[in-house]
Amino acid sequence: MSDRLNFLYPRCRYYGQIKPDYLVFNANLQEFAQRVTTICNLQTSGKLPPEQAYDQIQDLWQQLQQSGQHLLDMD
Repeated sequence: MSDRLNFLYPRCRYYGQIKPDYLVFNANLQEFAQRVTTICNLQTSGKLPPEQAYDQIQDLWQQLQQSGQHLLDMD
């Protein structure tokens, strides 16, 4: 099961500065990318309407922005 999950949801190694907030944001960024890929695939295969895909990606983007503002003190 672990091999299947690693194949479906790969994680890349972090090469930046080692700070807890940076690591958490990197994990959030990778999760964002994985979820956007899944939404795009569902929309491309016709299982998700374009408007719904857009709305879901927009919501994910807002969550990532909030995460960045909270963790990285971005304005």
